[in-house]
Amino acid sequence: MRQLPIGIQDFAEIITNGYLYVDKTRLINDLVRPPKGYYFLSRPRRFGKSLLISTLEEIFLGHEELFKGLWIEQSGYKWPEHPVIRIDFSKLNSSSAEYLAIGMSKSLGAVAKLHDVEFDTSSAVDYQTSDLITKLYEKTKQKVVILIDEYDSPIISNINNSAVRQANRELFASFYRTIKGCDEYLRFVFLTGVSKFAKVSVFSGLNNLRDLTVSKQFATLLGYTQPELKHYFDEHINSLVTTSNRDRDTIIQ
Repeated sequence: MRQLPIGIQDFAEIITNGYLYVDKTRLINDLVRPPKGYYFLSRPRRFGKSLLISTLEEIFLGHEELFKGLWIEQSGYKWPEHPVIRIDFSKLNSSSAEYLAIGMSKSLGAVAKLHDVEFDTSSAVDYQTSDLITKLYEKTKQKVVILIDEYDSPIISNINNSAVRQANRELFASFYRTIKGCDEYLRFVFLTGVSKFAKVSVFSGLNNLRDLTVSKQFATLLGYTQPELKHYFDEHINSLVTTSNRDRDTIIQ
């Protein structure tokens, strides 16, 4: 009986350590197949957004070996390797726009160091972003993937501080305008959050996102369906039936 990956949001860790993984790669395949995609997905906290971001990262890094036995392995996907810029805004200090910019700069710098490209961290974040995207493309000859997790955390965490909230919002708007301006060098952009703000604010600079939040096609991209619960957790359900001396239907309910 496989262990449950409680609190683990890293796809590679789940797979390499044999934790139970509910295979979502059939739907993920539909996302990564088109030659270009800009997406946004909103879900409540603890719904698997960070695990999805981690899974997308491993796919675009070309780590085919992690997907043995999963749906995408049999799909004919070619596993090209792309440079990936990944930022989790929930992990950055957002108590001021200055601190947030420093955190963003460090995240970008870490990617630059990984790919051994020269990178000037003294300039504004929007310039750093465009500079890094261009240099990654020039060095690898592959288009860049951008994965943003919890994009709205710096705004929500300052919901009662209008000055900081507005400053962070303006920094975001500039950052996302830069991303859109680098379209020719981008392969895939994916943002997650718990809410979506009006396009006139944060997303004014990145208004070409496809919102998957209420998409029927991708409704089950995160979370568990009833058939998935019964299939993937079958051994755990049976164990509870035995130890609790209750019937299966009661345990499932």
